[in-house]
Amino acid sequence: MSLKIAIIGAGAWGTALAISASRHAAGHGVQLWTRDLAAAKDIQKLRHNERYLPGVDFPAALNCVSTPLAELASWAKEHDLVVVGTPMSALRSMLQTLKDVQVPVAWLCKGFEADDASSPAGAMPHEVCQQVAPHLLSGVLSGPSFALEVARNQPTALVAASDQASVRQILVTAFHSPSLRVYANEDIVGVEVGGAVKNVLAIATGLCEGLNLGLNARAALITRGLSEMTRLGLALGAKTETFMGLSGLGDLVLTATGDLSRNRKVGLLLAQGMDVQQAVQSLGHVAEGVYSARTVVKRAQALGVEMPISQAVVGLLDGKLKPAEAVAALMGRGAKEESELNRRES
Repeated sequence: MSLKIAIIGAGAWGTALAISASRHAAGHGVQLWTRDLAAAKDIQKLRHNERYLPGVDFPAALNCVSTPLAELASWAKEHDLVVVGTPMSALRSMLQTLKDVQVPVAWLCKGFEADDASSPAGAMPHEVCQQVAPHLLSGVLSGPSFALEVARNQPTALVAASDQASVRQILVTAFHSPSLRVYANEDIVGVEVGGAVKNVLAIATGLCEGLNLGLNARAALITRGLSEMTRLGLALGAKTETFMGLSGLGDLVLTATGDLSRNRKVGLLLAQGMDVQQAVQSLGHVAEGVYSARTVVKRAQALGVEMPISQAVVGLLDGKLKPAEAVAALMGRGAKEESELNRRES
């Protein structure tokens, strides 16, 4: 089944998925939208995204376009599926723009919204959608994935999550292929919690690696981090099994250990003595763990869920802890039975 797919946001991940979808055997027609008209013209002329994915050529079925933001909703309605590839910080405004679109809309961002007047509790993406576009057919595409590997057609597995079966199905139809496997999951809460928390935990593992603490410390952090992620997810209504799958353990392992991980890189740079602003600026890309760490911890505290690793990361990002002090907080938990620790902190 051939689809007309619109992908909004020509960053690395949006571009990679656009490339992947336009190679699909079904013959999808794919348009990659950016608000920057000059950038769209350059990308269309070069037939690759020089800024985010240099050297990866566009298939013939992919075109980069730009329309005025005021006309975006009308343009989106001409497609069978709309995928929002903006950072978490821009999701609310984008969903507000698309609120009357009748076709399914999915987002790619992973994180909790920074708390402010519009979102005092710090919302997950699906909660943002409920607030500004409650009638939208919506979901999320998530899981362990580096954009460059997807663009290069390397094997990857993702999760299409929504409480609406039609949205899950169209995401599978749009992106499932021999190299990109897409699995449906109705637990959107668990998928989004996994995608958000793993970014925070990756900063912690990058810090430990940057301080040369060894692989044992990294394994301990990943294991205890998975427990933190699961506790928060269950408190928010997620299913336990989601955290043992692609969007939980899978995404955590990739982001905490992979050389292409931006959040892990932030931890490495902080270990070298950079402050947060310097670390983020040196990336040239968004590191969602920096953006959402404080909100993750605030929501956990409101629910009475202990997240010591995430709290140490926030202390580091806020400048309240130096790298060595953050590591001491990360690794300095009192001795107790592992099963007792899981019960007490849940």
